[in-house]
Amino acid sequence: MHWHAYQWVGAGVGRGDEAVRRPLSPDFATSVLSPRRTGDWRAGSGSRVAATFEEVWLAVVWLAGAYSKIREELPLPGVLLEERLEAALDLLPRGVDVRWGEWLPGGRFVTIGVACCPNRYVPHPCPMRGPSHERAAAVLTLTARSTWEVGP
Repeated sequence: MHWHAYQWVGAGVGRGDEAVRRPLSPDFATSVLSPRRTGDWRAGSGSRVAATFEEVWLAVVWLAGAYSKIREELPLPGVLLEERLEAALDLLPRGVDVRWGEWLPGGRFVTIGVACCPNRYVPHPCPMRGPSHERAAAVLTLTARSTWEVGP
């Protein structure tokens, strides 16, 4: 198993357009919105993959880094990051996707997620199949490891 990371920031009002957020929609592939289900990110273009990880702890480090970039913008304190990371470390190795969503000022919404691949809930193929996947995973592993050493 490996993990694909995704992030979306946009107008929160757009999330109400349920039809284009589902893979069966003809507009799904070109939609800028995040999908309804985390695993459905895998049905879109591989270009939407923010990172791919072969080790679960690296995916969790990515989640922490992505969250730290928006933490100051959160209007209210939410679930503690430490609790989120504990849950991610428990869920991801068991094949359960992790997705965090938060409202930001100005009506914006951010989605930070990691989808398991293969995925137990959706049958989509890996968006990063082939030799380029292995090369991308190695580069991102090194990048994530550097982030881990430096800290948030």
